Order: sequence, then structure tokens, then C-alpha cells
Amino acid sequence: MRRFETPYVADWLAASVRWIVLVGLVISVALRGQLSGLPLWPLLFLFIWNVFLSLLAAFSIRAGKYHRQIIFAVDFVLAALCFWMQGGLTGAAAWVGSMPILTGAIYFEMWGAFSAAGLFAVLQYLISRDLFADGITLASLRQLAWTLVVGLVSGVAGRFVMSRLRTSRRTRLDVEARRQHMESERLRAIYELSSALTATLNYKHVLDSALDLSYTALDPNSDPEEPHTDERLVSAVFLFKGNQLQIGSARRFTNADLRINLQGEEGILKKVLDGGDAILSTDVGYDPELGRIVALRSCSSSYCFPLRSGFNVYGAMLFAHPDPNYFNTERCGMLDIIGRQAVIAVQNARLYEDLVEEKKRMVEVQEEARKKLARDLHDGPTQSVAAMAMRINLARRILKKDVSEADNELVKIEELAHRTTKEIRHMLFTLRPLILESQGLTAALEAMAEKMRETFSLNVIINIDEKILVDMEMGKQGVIFYIVEEATNNARKHANAPHIWVRLRNYETGIALLEIEDDGLGFDVAEVTKSYDKRGSLGMINLRERSELVNGLLNVDSAPGKGTRVQVYIPLTEEAADRLHHGKM
Repeated sequence: MRRFETPYVADWLAASVRWIVLVGLVISVALRGQLSGLPLWPLLFLFIWNVFLSLLAAFSIRAGKYHRQIIFAVDFVLAALCFWMQGGLTGAAAWVGSMPILTGAIYFEMWGAFSAAGLFAVLQYLISRDLFADGITLASLRQLAWTLVVGLVSGVAGRFVMSRLRTSRRTRLDVEARRQHMESERLRAIYELSSALTATLNYKHVLDSALDLSYTALDPNSDPEEPHTDERLVSAVFLFKGNQLQIGSARRFTNADLRINLQGEEGILKKVLDGGDAILSTDVGYDPELGRIVALRSCSSSYCFPLRSGFNVYGAMLFAHPDPNYFNTERCGMLDIIGRQAVIAVQNARLYEDLVEEKKRMVEVQEEARKKLARDLHDGPTQSVAAMAMRINLARRILKKDVSEADNELVKIEELAHRTTKEIRHMLFTLRPLILESQGLTAALEAMAEKMRETFSLNVIINIDEKILVDMEMGKQGVIFYIVEEATNNARKHANAPHIWVRLRNYETGIALLEIEDDGLGFDVAEVTKSYDKRGSLGMINLRERSELVNGLLNVDSAPGKGTRVQVYIPLTEEAADRLHHGKM
């Protein structure tokens, strides 16, 4: 016994015919009133035999190489027994020979049916030969001829039916083979696309490949040997650049279409970008935004889905076709796969671009840090050292005339040297506050405040809620320290503020608020921000960039003569960051 993946139609057809013969035999015997007068065990054997064969057909099991021959032989034997036990040509089962004839027609077509008919005709003659004792009569000949005619007709019918079934099976297998071939080609193409993602960071090239792949993936009826593309299919990738959607890649677009910028604030694009789900539409040609594209005006159906990863939305991918029923479930599923690959491509490219930009920014920050150090050295210790050299020269001249006056000058030089030392130590402290790593943010800020008082006579008041710092990582504490250091230096240099207040407190669940407030001169925030790119200082930019490092939001509130308040809202959890940046506070 061997089990197959698919059932054999011939086995099902033979079992069905056998059930019909059995029902006919029972009805024939019953009509003659012989159900109780004749032995019925041949009918019982036929019933059990057909139940067994039906189960084999149901489970797609066959009896090896000689399956058909075995079934044909058993059918013939059981039909002969039934014919013999039921009274031969004069009995109710005289026509039972049609069962092996039909089985032979199903399994062996013409020669099987006619061979079964010939053998059964001989069997009929042998079993009922007493009827031929007085010579061959017309009635007896009619019985034998009828068996042979049934065999001939069954053979012709069997050849026709089985030929049609074989043709249908071949067609079905061909269709399945073509479908599997196309699925294999699609998977191979998707694999090649995935490989391209890892081989290049040029997302334009990968998006072009994704659009080209879509034409093969969306046409399941194309010949694998002679693939063709649907000239009516229109496709495009829209990518955000700033606040506008620009066409990153497209197929069947006109030159004018390629220059169009969209806002994504109406119609299909708005629904896709806001909802985050793909949309199947049947009126793309009348869309308030997409309707501006000439290539889409002849299309009725469209399938549009977002290119997004997490909270990052890069744009949208659109496919359109004049056929309103073109985008079925299979095609939409394939486009979803292609879209996910395209998202990976865009994400990788954007990450690479961000990495390049971050590298440039780090170089700029380092350059700015060097310039800042140079300015601080020039404005502070360098000037002090130059002043000390001049005063030492002066003291040397005075020493020749008046020793007491020279002594006073040396005292002043000593004070200047101490002040310069404090300035240098303060600069070294702000460059790398070791106390931050060893004792934490509060101790580092208090040490900074103390150095501000000693070096610049500036009163810095620190008020930190220690509960916030319990679970805060050291990297985030370091960023907060440098935000405070930048803001206090800005207040010292530009605001002439006698007092600076530094507060870190809990704002709401999961969000901390850092405030640096001074009572200095203040400034017009809007005016300064407007002309900031023309200024040499990068204080505001440093504050904003460092706020972004802790995923925070920066707010600067100031006015001339009313001091300045710098506020940084710092999320402590991912859920809080989502609320903070999506305006859900």
C-alpha cells in the first residue's frame, strides 16, 4: 500500500459506479421478491469490498503497481459469484456483469471493457448452458449480445471520459506547475531585492528595482518563458523631503508628473499617512491631490500603502490600473511584501545619511569646542598671563626706584595668578567633570556652582529632586550637566546675571523638567532666532542639540529686561517620550 498526495479520480469514479450497481442490484432483487429467498452473501461481499475501496480512495491509498488489475479481477470474481448465486441469466442479477465491464472501461478503457464483456459472456454461457441444451435461441443470443454491446458502449464511453479527465488533470497540473514556477520566481526576485538592500545604500536604485519587480509580481497569467509587463500599470514612490512629498521613483509618469510635489493633506495620501494602513481605492483619478498627476487620470483602481517603520513615516508607495478589479487579494499581498522591502531600503539609506550627517555634526561640534576653548583661553587665561608679564616687567622697573611699591605690585600679580589658575581649573572641570562620574549629577552641579562663585563671583543656586536621578542612566545625567553648563555660561557672558537658578523637578508622570533661570538683561527670542545663522555664537544650537540627545523638548522664554528661563522637558520612559512628542501631555 502507498499513499499519494492527491486522490485519483479513476478510483473515485469506479467506487461511485460500483455503488450505483449495488443499489440497482438490491432494487432488482427486491422487485422480484427474492430478498429472502436467495443467498445474499455475494451482495454483502460487494458492499464490504466497495466500502474498503471508497476508504482507500478517500485517503489516496493505492495497492502498488498492480492496483487497477487487482480491483478489476476482484470485481469480476464478485460479479461472477453474484451472477451464479442469483440464478444466472434468469435471475435478478443477470446484468451484474456490467460492474466489471464499467470497471474495465474506467481503468483500461476500450480493451478493458470489451475484454470484460467477452469474458463475462463466456461465463454467462457456461453457467447457463442448460438454457442452450435445446439449441441456441434468439432470447439466449440476445442476452449474450447485450453483454457484448454493453462492453462496446462502455469502452467507447470510458475512452471519452478518461481522455477528458486526463486532459483536465494535465491542465490542472500545468496550471499548478506554472503557478509554483511563478511563486518561485517571485520569491527569487524578492530574495534578490533583499540582497540588493544589503549590497547598496542607494535607496533610489532599490526602489527602482522594487517597482520593476512589481510588474512581474502583479501578473500571475504571464508566460514564464516569455514574460511581459502590463503597459497600463502605473506606479510611484513618494518620499518626504521636508514637509512635502516628492516623487522618488515612478513608472509611466510624464516629465511634468515627475516634478509635482504633494502635501499629503488630502484624499488617499492623507488617509494612508495618518492611518498607517494600506488603502484600496476605485476613484484615484478623482483624488484631490493625486488627480493632479496626468498618468493617474486614466486609472480607476489603486493600492496605496505607507512606507513606515515604527513612528517614522518616510512616504508612500502607489500602484494604479484602469481595471477596477485589478488589485485582488493575491496582488495586494504581494505588494505588501514589496512595500516592506522598500521600507527597509529607505530606512537603511536614511540611517546611513543620518550617520553621515552625525559624523559631520560631530566634526563641527569638535571644531566648535576647539574654537570655544581657544576663545575662552584668549579671553581669560591668555589675557591674564599677558597682563602678568606686563606687570612683572613693571614691577621690575619699580623695584629699582621704590621697593615698597614694587611689593604692592607683586601682591597684585599674585592675585591675578590665583584668579587665572581658578579660571583654568574651571575650564578643565567643564571639559571633563570627574565628580559627575564618581558622585553623580547633584554633586557635579554643586561643584560647578561653587567654581562659578569662586571664579566669577556668580551666585548659582542648585535645587535637584534626587528621586528623579535614582533610575536615570549616567549618560543622560552627563547631557543634563552640559545643558546646565551651556545655559549658565550664556547667562554669565551675555546677560550679566547676578543670580542663576538651576532646578530639576518632576513635571508629570514619566517626565522631568529642567529649568535654568536668571535675572539678567534678557533678550528678544524671536529676533535672535531669526538672525541666528548670522551670529558667531552657537549657544542656542548647542542647547537644542543636547536636548535632542535626551529625547527632550527645549523652550526658551525671555524678554528684554526680564531675565531668561530655559526649560527642557525630559522623558524618562518610552511611553512618556511618545506623549511628549505627540502633544498628549
